[in-house]
Amino acid sequence: MSSAWLLPEHIADVLPAQARHIEELRRGLLDVARSFGCELVMPPLLEHLESLLSGTGRDLDLKTFKLVDQLSGRTLGVRADATPQVARIDAHLLNRAGVTRLCYCGPVLHTRPSGIQSTREPLQFGAEIYGHAGLEADIEVQDLALDCLSGAGLPDPALDLADARIVRALLAGVDPVRQADIHAALAGKEASLLNDLCSGLPDALRGALKALPSLYGSEDMLAEARRKLPDLPPVRAALDDLGTLARHARQAHPQVRVGFDLADVGGSSYYSGARFAIYAKGSSDAVARGGRYDEVGAIFGRNRPAVGFSLDIKELAELVPGRGGRPAVRAPWSEDAGLRVAVRRLREQGETVVCVLPGHEHEGQEFECDRELVAVAGQWAVRAL
Repeated sequence: MSSAWLLPEHIADVLPAQARHIEELRRGLLDVARSFGCELVMPPLLEHLESLLSGTGRDLDLKTFKLVDQLSGRTLGVRADATPQVARIDAHLLNRAGVTRLCYCGPVLHTRPSGIQSTREPLQFGAEIYGHAGLEADIEVQDLALDCLSGAGLPDPALDLADARIVRALLAGVDPVRQADIHAALAGKEASLLNDLCSGLPDALRGALKALPSLYGSEDMLAEARRKLPDLPPVRAALDDLGTLARHARQAHPQVRVGFDLADVGGSSYYSGARFAIYAKGSSDAVARGGRYDEVGAIFGRNRPAVGFSLDIKELAELVPGRGGRPAVRAPWSEDAGLRVAVRRLREQGETVVCVLPGHEHEGQEFECDRELVAVAGQWAVRAL
C-alpha cells in the first residue's frame, strides 16, 4: 500500500526557497514582456478538447490529459500547451484588426515527461505577436526571448535557427504516415532510419532529406544548404529569412552564440515558418522554443499571422542561480503599540519583517534576518545583527 503523501511520478512539490526563486523569475519575465508592449492574458486550465488541440498535430494530442465533463458529457482536455488557447483569445475574443501582443504564464500538464529529469507540470511562460506576417515580428519575438533569458541571468545562451518550410516543401506529396516517420527520424538524428524511410522517393528528394541532418553549424552552412537542397521558392525564402535573423541576433545580442540546425523539427508541430531554439549549459534540451505558426488560429475563424515563444520557468530556475536568502528584519512578538507601528511601517516600505513567536527564537526559515527591531530609549529602532 503506497503512502498517502507520495506524489505521482514526475510531479513534485516546490519548497520555499525554490518557490521564491521561481516566483521572482516569473515576475521578471512578465516585466520584460510588458516592456515590449505585451498584454497579459490568463486562459483556463481546461477546455473542450477540439478547441485545445486545434491545428496542433498528434504530438500535443498524446501529451494531453483528457476527461469527461460531468455537466455537459463532452470531452475536456487539461492544457499541455497554452499557445492554441492564446490564439483562440486573439481570434475569437479580442478580434482586433491590427497587431496584438499577448503574454501568459501558468501551469500546463503533460501525460508523459519530455525527459528523464523533466516535470509533467511545467510552469509555462510565453509571448505571442498576432497580425503581422513580416519578418519584423519574428525578429521582435526572438529579441524578446533572448532579453527574457538574459534578464533571468541565463549564462552562455546559444541560439539555433531552423525553418519549418524547408521540411514541409521537401515532403509535399509524400503520404502523411511516411511524413510523420521522417519527422521522427529527423528529430532523433537517426541517419540509418532516415535512409530506409527515403527508399523509393525521387533521387533529388532522397538526397535532400538525407543531407538535412548534416546541415547544422555556422552561417557558412547556409551556402552549403543552397547547394544541397532543391531550388524551391519556400526553401529559398526560408534560407534568406534565416540569414536575416542570424545577422540581427549577432548585432543585437553579441554575447549569444548563433547557429543553425535545418533538421530541427523538435517541439510543437504547428510551426509554419522560421523557428528557433535557445540552449544553455547544463540543459539536455532547449530552454526556450519559438517561431512562426500562422495556421494555429484557423479553426477559430481567423487565420492570423502569428509568431511567439515559450519556456518552462521551473526548468529555467534549475539553470539560473537563485539570489540566496532574502534579507529581513527580525522583530520580537509583543502587543506593544509602538512595536506594531514600527513593524507596519517597515512592511509598507517594502521590508520583510519576521515576528518571532514565543519559544521559536532559534528556528531557521527562508529569510536571512540581517537586522532586528530593538527598543532604544523607549523607541523601536532597526539594528544590524
